[in-house]
Amino acid sequence: MNLSNLKPAEGSVKSAGKVVGRGQGSGKGGTATRGHKGAKSRSGYSKKIGFEGGQMPLQRRVPKFGFTNINRKDYAGINLDSLQELVDKGAVKDVVTLDILVENGLVGKNDLVKILGGGELKASLKVSVHKFTATAKAAIEAAGGEAISL
Repeated sequence: MNLSNLKPAEGSVKSAGKVVGRGQGSGKGGTATRGHKGAKSRSGYSKKIGFEGGQMPLQRRVPKFGFTNINRKDYAGINLDSLQELVDKGAVKDVVTLDILVENGLVGKNDLVKILGGGELKASLKVSVHKFTATAKAAIEAAGGEAISL
């Protein structure tokens, strides 16, 4: 090994690529590979999101309709048969709270929960969540349980 055959480690040096805009003699002078005229040849150019070359963009062509209520509350629905499954698995004895539903993966920790009347509930449960449908509340109470709204 001597000074004449030293070189950097493989992959440690990146090639500079082509140097543009440094005079006609370089072969990359003049327009500096930007072509002639037009927005892309000018400094400070940045294409706007959704820009289609001056054609009316899709976002503006498509008709708008409807209304979105910014105060809408979305509830995660849980049917009675899901509660019965928890009882059958042994995950629940007699009390169902939000924490138990989160632990068992039925809802997220920040979700609002509504119990729906789908399926059958045989177990007597004390259920405390945000909302109940009328049929769900009646079914829980008919099974000897209690429905508590938070």
